[in-house]
Amino acid sequence: MTSIRIASPIFAMAALVAQAAHAQDAATGASFVDDFNTLDMKRWYISDGWNNGAHQNCTWSKKNVKVEDGNLVLTFDKQPVKDRDFACGEIQTKQVFGYGTYEARLKAADASGLNSAFFTFIGPMNKKPHDEIDFEILGKNLNAVQVNQYVSAKGGNEKMADVHGGANKGFNDYAFVWQKDSLRFYVNGKLVNEVTDPAKLPKNPQKIFFSLWGTDKLKDWMGPFSFSGTQTMTIDRVAFTAEGDKCQFPDSVACKLN
Repeated sequence: MTSIRIASPIFAMAALVAQAAHAQDAATGASFVDDFNTLDMKRWYISDGWNNGAHQNCTWSKKNVKVEDGNLVLTFDKQPVKDRDFACGEIQTKQVFGYGTYEARLKAADASGLNSAFFTFIGPMNKKPHDEIDFEILGKNLNAVQVNQYVSAKGGNEKMADVHGGANKGFNDYAFVWQKDSLRFYVNGKLVNEVTDPAKLPKNPQKIFFSLWGTDKLKDWMGPFSFSGTQTMTIDRVAFTAEGDKCQFPDSVACKLN
């Protein structure tokens, strides 16, 4: 690796700004809406055969990802795979996306110790810093969703937002609008969090993920693990609207912002 030395703070700031602009230019994903009538393998990659670390008690399996009745269904079940006793489902886009509006309509799983997640992520495996923007529904409290973001692997920005009626009882709409100078989170069309501190705003284009996974280690965060049968996370729709593009469906947050 070539070492680059920067002579002055002014030059360093200019380099960071240029890098951020280039990172957004590097986004490969265009505006889209996916109603999951089929699973478009040109858009989606199914995680299969690994896990995200010792904290996760399941292995990603393509068997736990399917399209059914116009929905994407991710499952968590007792199915030994490699060194884990449980199997779980995750999909991620093959493209990376930049500034714009990200939206999903979904119903969460409902067991303690499980996490139903809609998020964006990029990291060292993609030769980029760890940037991330999260909606995470924890089975221990299905009346709320946790929003968070990471910038160069630094998180600590968690905030809980109400999901009236329960995230597992029906479909709810989760959206965030990511712009150069702000990040806004919405639940069912209502603004629930706004971030404007430049130090807390991700800079790198990211992949879109849906995942359902469990843990028996992170009890303080996700609650004690409880399994009494197969659990499901159901996604009805996902959409991305790039800045300046027309909204992708009539009830989109992007329609109301334009």
